[in-house]
Amino acid sequence: MPANPQLQLTDYQGQVVDLAALSNEQPTLVYFWGTWCPICSITSPTIDRLAAANDYPVVTIAIKSGTDQELHRYLNKNSYRFTTINDQEGSIFADWQGQVTPSYVILKNGEMTQGLTGIQPLWSLKLRLWLSSVF
Repeated sequence: MPANPQLQLTDYQGQVVDLAALSNEQPTLVYFWGTWCPICSITSPTIDRLAAANDYPVVTIAIKSGTDQELHRYLNKNSYRFTTINDQEGSIFADWQGQVTPSYVILKNGEMTQGLTGIQPLWSLKLRLWLSSVF
């Protein structure tokens, strides 16, 4: 995790998302993905299910996925309901030192407790979030 990642972000609909505050309450999953990423088309439905369960906060960051309107159409087309930040230029991903999509970060108290990439099953993400809440 970078020394000073941006934790105050604005979603594609203009709502402020405070990752530090969310992760102070309970571990928070940050999911980096792109509409252009073929693996993300496999992982995003899992993230949507995790977000819908509402057990832990989930914030997604769509990297270089077009304008807010294009991203909105993509989310609606796929019935994704997760909170999404539109990282149009990829600067947030670069700030977090991201290398590949999909990538996941679990934050607790504003600090990264875990980072992982690739296809992650729902049970694994839930277990990782739970472990971050316990330890």
